[in-house]
Amino acid sequence: MKPIPEELKAQALAQLQDEVNDFTIYSILANKCKKDDGNRDIFLRLCEEEKNHYEFCKKITGEDRKPQKLLILFIVFCVNLFGVYFVLKFMENREISGKSFYKYLFDSHHESKIIYEQEINHEAKLIDMLYDKKIVYAGAIVLGMNDALVELTGTLSGIALAFSSTIAVGATGLIMGIAASLSMAGSAYLESKENEIEGIKPLTYSLYTGVAYIITTIMLVLPFLVLDSMLFALIWMFVFVLIAIFGYNFYISIAKGLNFWRRVTQMCAITFGVAIISFAIGYSVKYIFGIDI
Repeated sequence: MKPIPEELKAQALAQLQDEVNDFTIYSILANKCKKDDGNRDIFLRLCEEEKNHYEFCKKITGEDRKPQKLLILFIVFCVNLFGVYFVLKFMENREISGKSFYKYLFDSHHESKIIYEQEINHEAKLIDMLYDKKIVYAGAIVLGMNDALVELTGTLSGIALAFSSTIAVGATGLIMGIAASLSMAGSAYLESKENEIEGIKPLTYSLYTGVAYIITTIMLVLPFLVLDSMLFALIWMFVFVLIAIFGYNFYISIAKGLNFWRRVTQMCAITFGVAIISFAIGYSVKYIFGIDI
């Protein structure tokens, strides 16, 4: 096979390393699946494609590469933590330079056209066919987290002006948050019972919702429980809100192919809009009734 120009050698070697890493990852994921699992067949097809891509890169570079074990272990760990669909979508997004590399070789290496087509269309279609419960349960997480962010940010902002004690604000928010999480978990259970999805357990779905709500509650009320200054407690609460919004939307935008900044903007507008309105209500209540707790 015709060798590549020297100026492309570094890029080709980087692509060679990526292909052998991807082949190894898909092989591990295929072995983790049961024989009757539809995901196993998809992983095996992806393995075959990545192996062919690796052999192509090996021929044009005249070199070989071994899998990067630490990187692969980390990716497999992330699959177990965040779900296979999210991790593979993230891996797919980082392959933009690889796709450009194959496209650059169209004239000199005709085989690159087949690989490019697989990278652009076939691989993405195969990944979209994967079934991942974590993505389905992500709906339960957003239900709990989003509701907690909007309700508690507004509640804490409102009572922060009505009360003078940060402990009182934190304790009130904690009580309300735990009560609301139980209510939300119950509603999620009933919702999943009515709209049954194959492989999804209503109890597990409700637990995801309730736990997401409680974790968000703890994150938001913590500044009020550890700080004496109401201003600094509010500032840190809003910092945690931003971290939660950015973290969740990064996950869901990668996993579901949604616009990250649009979702962040919408979520921030709703959350902080409710907080501002609640802040004004809290100030009015304190002024009218003279509350100072």
